[in-house]
Amino acid sequence: MISTVGLTGAIIAIAYGSLPEKFTVSNITERAPWHAFISVLIGLWAGLAIGYITEYMTSHSYRPVREVAESCKTGAATNIIYGLALGYNSCVVPIIAITISAYVSHKLLGFYGNALAALGMLSNLPIG
Repeated sequence: MISTVGLTGAIIAIAYGSLPEKFTVSNITERAPWHAFISVLIGLWAGLAIGYITEYMTSHSYRPVREVAESCKTGAATNIIYGLALGYNSCVVPIIAITISAYVSHKLLGFYGNALAALGMLSNLPIG
């Protein structure tokens, strides 16, 4: 969380410090640095949401993993079915986060926005 908040401030400075006031990407009309900032920002916060959901779904400290462990007591078939259902369920929030991030960034800057959003998602990785 700390790295995401810190990177949010850094991205503002980078976007306005490195991009011109108006620029054109491919066939998209003139854009401003805040378009790039929003693209990276939405990817950054989507990555944080994905990280927290992954922690919740895979850590023994939380209910989903404990429920899978409890299902092992009734047999292998129950364990497989419950684990598979939990695995499918754990993908819903990350898919929604990635979809929203890709849609918004593509509307702002096209494929360049998608690339910036992907970099935003990955920017927490080295800090973590």
